[in-house]
Amino acid sequence: MTGTDRQVDSDTWTSKRIILADDDVGFSYHETTVAAGTETPLHYPDYVEAVWLIDGRGKLLDRENDRTYPLAPGTMYLLDKHERHTIIAETPLRMYCVFSPAVPPGSD
Repeated sequence: MTGTDRQVDSDTWTSKRIILADDDVGFSYHETTVAAGTETPLHYPDYVEAVWLIDGRGKLLDRENDRTYPLAPGTMYLLDKHERHTIIAETPLRMYCVFSPAVPPGSD
């Protein structure tokens, strides 16, 4: 995935899209890394997102109810109500994410 059109980079994260909508399996699967010392506000109004944190430490701020949750290796979270959230990376984070429905190629 590295260096292909399935790698999407932002100022704070890199997403390697392993499975996308054009793979026609009904979900997408991404490896995402987030840079240390960053805060990344996110909102996916069209997707349910499940995330499993593999490496790193940080926090998940659920902006819908102003609650903060610790992130550490082995943490899994589910955003099934399209919650606005912010990822706060204290160290570099590496996570695997599943989106339903599948994210189309070329999406940010």
